[in-house]
Parts: sequence; structure tokens; C-alpha cells
Amino acid sequence: MDWSTAALLLLALVLANLPFLSERILFVRPAPASGKAGGWRVLELMLLYCIAGIAAWLMESRAGQVHPQRWEFYAVTVCLFLVFAYPGFVYRFFWRKPGI
Repeated sequence: MDWSTAALLLLALVLANLPFLSERILFVRPAPASGKAGGWRVLELMLLYCIAGIAAWLMESRAGQVHPQRWEFYAVTVCLFLVFAYPGFVYRFFWRKPGI
């Protein structure tokens, strides 16, 4: 495995878990006292998926010609990003004690 592939996978792993490790809305505004709603977490996951995709596109464009992708590629990468987000989800909703 090339170093850029490993770096991209590590970046995607970190980005996928960020919405579950932070209680700030879009990492800027503090969440209300009731906590951050699930919709905000989904929105953050979508935004971070796009950031990871842009990083992948930049790495590919620096290495050579960018290959055109179809919908199957994006379906697989979204599923992979959701699998990467699973540890953060488990930590936030199953492992961590309420109120911490």
C-alpha cells in the first residue's frame, strides 16, 4: 500500500468519527443544553465525506490523471465512510456513560 493511500484511509477514519466526538454544531457553535441532535451529526458526516473526497481527488490529481467515477464508486465510498464512523457511534451512544 502506498503512503498516500494509507494517509487517505487514516484521514477518512478520523473525519468519520469527528461528529461523534464533538458536541459543537458544525464544530463552531455550542450545542443546546439538550445535546446535539442526530440530524446535525448526519449533516456533519456528509460534509466531512465531501472533505475526504476532495482530499482524495487532490491526491489523485497530483499523482496523474484523475479517473472519472460513476455512481457505484460513490455508493461504495459512502458505505466505507459509514463503516469508518462506527467506532465513534459506539463510543457516543453505547459505551460512554450519560452526562459525560
